[in-house]
Amino acid sequence: MSKHIDTNELKVEGAQQVMTIKDFALKYKLTSDEQLRLTKLFGMFATKQELLMNARLKSRIRH
Repeated sequence: MSKHIDTNELKVEGAQQVMTIKDFALKYKLTSDEQLRLTKLFGMFATKQELLMNARLKSRIRH
C-alpha cells in the first residue's frame, strides 16, 4: 500500500543539509584548487551528500 508524504513536514538533516562550498572546504580541509573545482561544478551551495560524493578527500589513514 502506498502513503502520501507531505514534503513540507520532512526534516532536512544529515546528508540532505545544504551548505556552502566554502564551509565544506574548511571542515574537510580541502585545497583551494579542490574548492574551486567544486564551486565550478555546483555553484556556491550544494547538499552535503553531493559534496561528499564529488570531493576528492585525502585519506585519513595513518601509515
